[in-house]
Amino acid sequence: MEKVMKGKAWKFGNNIDTDQIYPGIYVELTEMEDIKKHALSGSAEPKFADEVQPGDIVVAGTNFGCGSSREHAAMTLKGAGVGAVLAES
Repeated sequence: MEKVMKGKAWKFGNNIDTDQIYPGIYVELTEMEDIKKHALSGSAEPKFADEVQPGDIVVAGTNFGCGSSREHAAMTLKGAGVGAVLAES
């Protein structure tokens, strides 16, 4: 079965850590509507959360999601509607 995805590709470089994906100052938020507003707000694309559309794809280099263990980093991307993350590692 073939799956075709459509959406904008958001390009990020290497070493995008969890603090860039979801800054630690927001970890006390519990509602997804609040959490998703901060997706990648610590990165070079601070407007990502405002502009991302359901099905968009995050493309990154090595070490995407490195750093502290924080489930909010994955939650915020899913909540924002990211359809896939493609990263070298």
